[in-house]
Amino acid sequence: MQHRTSFTVLIPARLASTRLPNKPLAEIDGVPMVVRVAQRVASNTARLSPMRVVVAGDSQSIIAACESYGVEAVLTRTDHRSGSDRLAEACDLLGLPDESIVVNVQGDEPLIDPELVDAVANLLLEHDQASMGTAAHAIDSLEEFLSPNVVKVVLDARGYALYFSRAPIPLARDFAGQAWWQRSVAPDASPLYAAAPLRHIGIYAYRAAYLRLFPKLAQAPLEIAEALEQLRAMWHGHRIAVHITRDNPGAGVDTPQDLERVRQLFKA
Repeated sequence: MQHRTSFTVLIPARLASTRLPNKPLAEIDGVPMVVRVAQRVASNTARLSPMRVVVAGDSQSIIAACESYGVEAVLTRTDHRSGSDRLAEACDLLGLPDESIVVNVQGDEPLIDPELVDAVANLLLEHDQASMGTAAHAIDSLEEFLSPNVVKVVLDARGYALYFSRAPIPLARDFAGQAWWQRSVAPDASPLYAAAPLRHIGIYAYRAAYLRLFPKLAQAPLEIAEALEQLRAMWHGHRIAVHITRDNPGAGVDTPQDLERVRQLFKA
């Protein structure tokens, strides 16, 4: 059942990118990527919830590109340490009330599923103890499970995150180095199937009050060790609800090769 609540999608966009300079303005079938993201987010015609989409850019060129396509945008400072800091400033610039729900969609996700955006926003209605919401999907391959570039998450019985890690979690002691969650590996170990590993998807929902608080929280040792910002929230006692989706949302655009792949998909 879908809930009906208004929420704001904030899309942080900055020009400085080591692997793909001026990434937000890279054209995909003639349209800047950050505009493609905003258009994609707004494209769910079945959406029941009123939604506002705003780009939080660090350059006047980003703002101008968005405005030329009718996409709302606000200019934020260039010296933010993280995307969360940029979003907190955008909340203030937009005057969002503390109880507002804000969804952070990255500016390099032109293929994001708009239904996933709604599902993550609704997490904060369904989990009143959560300060944040995010998403995950089942891991298919052993290669993904073992890769430190793939962030894993484990959950409790109510769908709250217990931990995020680049390490292979949960680790089935008796099946090290194997895809233990697949029935071909452990056909008689049915309790294992309920603990199948999950890949974290980098989309977040926040209550605006928490988003304003987050940049003021001290960095956590686990956050530094894993290079995962969400561990700061958990270190300070905040809970994160997780939506499980059946679909792999696919990779974002990080490299020139990624950009060319997405361009070809849009042409097709």
